[in-house]
Amino acid sequence: MDDGRALHVALIEPEIHFNTGNAGRTCLAAGARLHLVEPLGFSLDSSQLRRGGLDYWPRVKPRLWPSWRRFAAALPGLGEPWLLTPEAPRTLWDARFQDRVVLLFGRESVGLPAELRAAWPERLIRIPMDDPGLRSLNLSTSVGISSFEVRRQWAARPRAGP
Repeated sequence: MDDGRALHVALIEPEIHFNTGNAGRTCLAAGARLHLVEPLGFSLDSSQLRRGGLDYWPRVKPRLWPSWRRFAAALPGLGEPWLLTPEAPRTLWDARFQDRVVLLFGRESVGLPAELRAAWPERLIRIPMDDPGLRSLNLSTSVGISSFEVRRQWAARPRAGP
């Protein structure tokens, strides 16, 4: 984005290529940068990954990180972290997103590691859902909802400034 705002989406150890491809396509639409933190549960050369991203995948250009430790070291320069997890005490709608945002998502099978959730308890948010029996939403759906909520909030207020 050229207005000083930056949106980053980080998938921590994603397992399903199709979700990652869809998330990449959503990042293009939302003006977000996609970060993938290894290990990945698939190859970036997977035809199924490209199928999820359609013909847009070459434009996604995700930033690949060899480990959480390496990504965490760069995190302060990227923006304020927000961790999406169904166990969060507050919703996505309760968060106030500043001009530099990093949305963190965990593995499809288990979500974000407990140590990450414990490190940022004030940054845990969840997507509100009416059905209490529903455990979670699909990863790529969650990326879309969350990314566009950040964009909605940005559009509703002027930029914070330099």
